[in-house]
Amino acid sequence: QVQLVESGGGSVQAGGSLTISCALSGYSHSTYCMAYFRITPNKEREGVAMFHGDGTTRYADSVKGRFTVSKASAQNTLTLYLQMNDLKSEDTAMYYCVADHRPFCPGLQVMSYYEYQGQGTQVTVSS
Repeated sequence: QVQLVESGGGSVQAGGSLTISCALSGYSHSTYCMAYFRITPNKEREGVAMFHGDGTTRYADSVKGRFTVSKASAQNTLTLYLQMNDLKSEDTAMYYCVADHRPFCPGLQVMSYYEYQGQGTQVTVSS
């Protein structure tokens, strides 16, 4: 059974940094496209960063230059990391990790296109 378990959320002051992570386990395919989406307190939904199975990455314009996504593989677990620097109050949101094994990566448009979704982790940035 595929599981996505997220961790690392919390509160930070504006200008600070935070890393969140997402562990994918129980998978049976060799390649997964993984991404982070976020939902703000105003219910706005945004695709933040994506790590394609071929190693390419993509970012929302709002986080380019500040966020870095990376992926690691060990002991039948794929872990997606999102390093967030120079955080702003507008980065406050619930962050959700998603994953999909199909060849066509769903990208950063629609979170529900992904096969699997984590439980979410809250990131709060105070100014």
